[in-house]
Amino acid sequence: MGPLHNARHHARLKVRIGRRSIVRAELAIDTSGLLAIGAMVTSILLSTAVIVRVARASPGPPPEPDVSSSR
Repeated sequence: MGPLHNARHHARLKVRIGRRSIVRAELAIDTSGLLAIGAMVTSILLSTAVIVRVARASPGPPPEPDVSSSR
């Protein structure tokens, strides 16, 4: 395996909202976890695009009535 196989990625976030509210978050993840998250996000975006396309497709003409079964 390459030198990045066991690499750990770290991120910290601090958001201050007003004078009293502070949100802090910290994340540590390795390379394989980061790739897995990227694959999940990609699959979600692709499936959403398909759903939107199907929902926006115009419906076809209404089916013709079946006159042969009425007798």
